[in-house]
Amino acid sequence: MRNKYENPLTSRYASKEMSYIFSDDHKFQTFRNLWIALAKAEKELGLSISDQQIQDLERVKEEIDYQRVAEIEAQTRHDVMAHIKAYGELAPSAKGIIHWGATSCFVTDNTGLILMREGLDLILKKLKVLIKQVRDFAMDYKDLPILAYTHYQPAQPTTLGKRASLWLYDLYMDYVEIQRRRDLLRLRGVKGTTGTQASFMELFEDGDKVDQLEDLVVKAMGFDKAYEVTGQTYSRKVDQEILASISSLAQTMHKMTNDLRMMQHQKEVEEPYEKGQVGSSAMAYKRNPMRSERISSLAKYVIQAAGNGALVYATQWFERTLDDSANRRISIGESFLAMDAILDIAINVSQGLVVHEKMIEKNLKAELPFMATENILMEAVKRGGDRQELHEHIRTHSQAAAARVKDQGLSNDLIDRIIADPAFGLSEAEIRDLISPEKFVGRSPQQVERLVKEVIDPILQDVEDYHAQLHV
Repeated sequence: MRNKYENPLTSRYASKEMSYIFSDDHKFQTFRNLWIALAKAEKELGLSISDQQIQDLERVKEEIDYQRVAEIEAQTRHDVMAHIKAYGELAPSAKGIIHWGATSCFVTDNTGLILMREGLDLILKKLKVLIKQVRDFAMDYKDLPILAYTHYQPAQPTTLGKRASLWLYDLYMDYVEIQRRRDLLRLRGVKGTTGTQASFMELFEDGDKVDQLEDLVVKAMGFDKAYEVTGQTYSRKVDQEILASISSLAQTMHKMTNDLRMMQHQKEVEEPYEKGQVGSSAMAYKRNPMRSERISSLAKYVIQAAGNGALVYATQWFERTLDDSANRRISIGESFLAMDAILDIAINVSQGLVVHEKMIEKNLKAELPFMATENILMEAVKRGGDRQELHEHIRTHSQAAAARVKDQGLSNDLIDRIIADPAFGLSEAEIRDLISPEKFVGRSPQQVERLVKEVIDPILQDVEDYHAQLHV
């Protein structure tokens, strides 16, 4: 249908895998799996539930009649009750025991936590693939000198691999944080209407059985533990922490693609460019960094969306208020979908980066003479020169060379001026050797190697398997 709004995250950007995780089918199927797990646990602990009732629930659990649900919701004005009744109509023998003792948050909150964990698992898989590709790029170019910038002004040279290692380490920090948040996730569990488990105490009249009930449901849904205490909902601080960790990764991706876009402007490194790709409808010669721009665009959305988690958590009242619900339906799912799209695009970009080494060399040589003067000065002083006198020579030559570059648009001839100045007492060969770019990158290659060996490679043991699973 083209006559109503369609979310571009699902129609244009996010993968089928992430779109499915946050789909209605998966969400409401998880509702029913929770109801079945609850019924099985209640039966095991002595409540009057038959094998036939559970079999009937399992037999029709995948049959979700959304039209019937909508009809019931129009009458009841309650989405969960609509699903309970629609499920009961499909399994009439069991309709009286569906949701027994539970409140709506038993399915909505527990499902939300399950979906977030699945979403984080997919993000972590893709993030590992991206880390592997950035790692390889950093190692491939760990020795290639490139002009560095501070304040976006030319600074002491680095290497292209060392620059990539800055992205790599940030990605690693995001990986560690997202993995930590994923591992800390628990289920809300079986807590009742205000988190007191009072309804289940009425059913069992035995606190130990209530604890066993929760443990059985939690284990059945693939978790180890439930949160020790909740109100009607689990603490919305959990959502805030998850969204903040995803936002942090989006920030890293935005920074990385900013760097790539600026290097593409300098004609040093370009993102992949497909045959037949059009950069501009008017300017046929253009090669726009459109993938990096799309990452930056989506990253802005993810970064700002994290504020929803903070606002929702901060404004909850007592055991819960419903002003979290509509916000969470949008902000959580869309943050995961957008982050998924970012990672797919980044994987595509990072595996096909084009490096123009001659342009890197040209840009470096245009600025290196100014940076090399300290080395020349020190060597000339070692040969018996007067530091203050030579410093004045360098200052004069530097100003003349800078004027030539800025005012006349000509090349930087500072080194030629110094070579021609007998005051320095150095041959051309000696001066050329002193300004070799490799002499100005410090321990950049060794830093890349150490980062990869000690920090990155230990987390990449199964990354090849992950890559085979991804459809990017």
